[in-house]
Amino acid sequence: MSRLYLGLDTSNYTTSISIVDQDGKIVQDLRRLLKVKEGERGLRQQEALFQHVKNLPELFEELSCDTKDIRAVGVSTRPRSEDDSYMPVFLAGEGFGRAVSAMLKVPLFRLSHQEGHGACAIMDDPGIEKALMLHISGGTTELAELIDSDEGLYTRILGGTLDISLGQLVDRVGVKLGMGFPCGMEMDKLSMMGSGLPLSLKIALKDGWINLSGLENKFSKEIDKGSKPEDICNTLFLTSAKVCEALIRYGLSLEAYERVIVAGGVAENSIIRERLDEIFPQGLLSFTKSGLSSDNAVGIAWLARRLHEGRE
Repeated sequence: MSRLYLGLDTSNYTTSISIVDQDGKIVQDLRRLLKVKEGERGLRQQEALFQHVKNLPELFEELSCDTKDIRAVGVSTRPRSEDDSYMPVFLAGEGFGRAVSAMLKVPLFRLSHQEGHGACAIMDDPGIEKALMLHISGGTTELAELIDSDEGLYTRILGGTLDISLGQLVDRVGVKLGMGFPCGMEMDKLSMMGSGLPLSLKIALKDGWINLSGLENKFSKEIDKGSKPEDICNTLFLTSAKVCEALIRYGLSLEAYERVIVAGGVAENSIIRERLDEIFPQGLLSFTKSGLSSDNAVGIAWLARRLHEGRE
């Protein structure tokens, strides 16, 4: 009889359910993007929470596994591994997770969204005990130490952005260019046809932290000036790669990490991946497997499996 593990994640823009088996292999990976009105740059928490509550029953109806094989439930209940970390959207997943756990009489493991991203990055290389992780997504740009111990997988924040994330920068520029939210994939394709603009863009990192709203203003002015959209996208991603480089170099100045993991939806971008691979020594950087960088519940299910097996 197969042992299965259920994962739930309700981030600000994706409702996710996943099932992994006793070997950590993905059995099902179900996701639904939250809907954002045309011209809008995101969702309020209450709007996102409402959509998660609507999406979860529909995703559960798509599950094809036998529920009697589920041995544990994992759910993301907060953005990161810190006591004061909280976002209302995670209440949706936590509520459904508690209900399933109680109904099936199986353990419930409360985890963080960031731990899920970290798990996706090490699933195929579980021997990593400590690494530097750059988490770049729609709502987060954080530099963290990823620690894998007997107590579990957790992160310790070292730096990041103080205002908007790289994902927000990308989406805000994309929406101003007339693209639908989220804009990353469309902008990625367009950027391949563009060239860098001769802009003076300062990347000012202080003690591991940076502000990006100034860059948003610069790119907004370029759009108003009539610069080509493909050149704006190309320059934006080249600049984003410089921000990532600065954050990674800061982390490496604190400790000589043998591995640097780049995770999160923005890490799927072609230019960012190519530029970082060119800059840093071969073998230092590893990117989350394509398809698992963006928000999902696979890492949460994988961690639930590992934590449950650790109890046996």
